[in-house]
Amino acid sequence: MAGRKRRILLLGAQGQVGTELCRCLAPLGELLAMDHGDTARAIDLEDHDALPSLLEASKADLIVNAAAYTDVDRAERESARAHSVNGRAVAVLGECAARMNVPVIHYGTDYVFDGSARAPYAEDAPTAPLNVYGQSKLAGEAALVAGDSACLVLRTSWIYGLRGRNFLRTVLRLASEQPALRVVNDQHGSPTWARSVATVTALLVAKLGFSAADYRDYRGIYHLTNAGQTTWYGFAQAVLAGAPLSAPSRRPLVTPIVTADYPTPATRPAYSVLDNRKLARTFELAAEPWEMALAACLEDLAAS
Repeated sequence: MAGRKRRILLLGAQGQVGTELCRCLAPLGELLAMDHGDTARAIDLEDHDALPSLLEASKADLIVNAAAYTDVDRAERESARAHSVNGRAVAVLGECAARMNVPVIHYGTDYVFDGSARAPYAEDAPTAPLNVYGQSKLAGEAALVAGDSACLVLRTSWIYGLRGRNFLRTVLRLASEQPALRVVNDQHGSPTWARSVATVTALLVAKLGFSAADYRDYRGIYHLTNAGQTTWYGFAQAVLAGAPLSAPSRRPLVTPIVTADYPTPATRPAYSVLDNRKLARTFELAAEPWEMALAACLEDLAAS
C-alpha cells in the first residue's frame, strides 16, 4: 500500500540491547516490540512450530532479533534450552524471513572464539567456543548465514547498561555492600554499552532501508563493539572512578585476581577483543571508544 509506514519487528525488546533499540528504531518505522512473558506481544522462541506463523502475522518489513538465552553459567546445565533459543529458533527465524523476503539483523557474541588470539578477531577467524552459550550462539549465526535470508549478524561483546543483569550493575551493587572487591584481570575484551549497539544498528537501518535485496548485497557477519580493550579489573576500576557513589569513603578497594581464583561453571575466553574494521569499511559506521561510552552511561545514571 502506497505510503504505508515500514514495520520493524523487534524480538527481545525488554533486554539490554532491546530496550535501547526500542528508542533508536522507533523514528525509522512502525515498531512492533515483542519479548517473552504474558503480555499480548509475548513470544516464545522455544515454540519452533508456532514461530513462523507469528513472524508472518507481523507483516514486518525488517526483523531485528535481540532475543537470546544469555545466562552464560546456567547454560552449562540448561544446554538444551540454550540451543533451542540461540540455535534452532534463529534457524527457524532465518527460514521464515527468507520466505517473507524481509531482511534480518541478528546479534552474535565474542564467546564464539576460544580466546587463544593476541590480536583482535576478524569476522572470518576460526571459531571454537569454550562454553555452551558460545556454542549455542554459534549454531544460530551459522544457520542464519548458511540460509537464504538477507541477514546481517552483528557480533558484540561484554554488553552492559543501566538495566538487566550485567557487570556494571553488579560492580555498583557490590560497591555499596562490600569494602573490597576481587576482579579478574587476565580476561581481555571490549566493554560495550547497549546504547552504542542500538545507535549503530539504527544508523545501519537508515543507510540500508528495508529492501531485502539491499541487505543481501551485504549479508554476513560484522563485529560491533565499543573501540578499545581492557580487562574486567580495568573495567571495574573505570566504573568506580566515574560512578556517582554516595561518598568517596564508600569506594571499595579493588584487587586484581586471575581466572583460576574465581572459578565459574562456564569457561570464559582469555581474549575476545573483536576487530571492528569491516563494519567501518563497509558502512562507514563505528561505535565510540569504550571509555567514552561508559562515561555517557554513568552520566545517565547520575541524572536518574
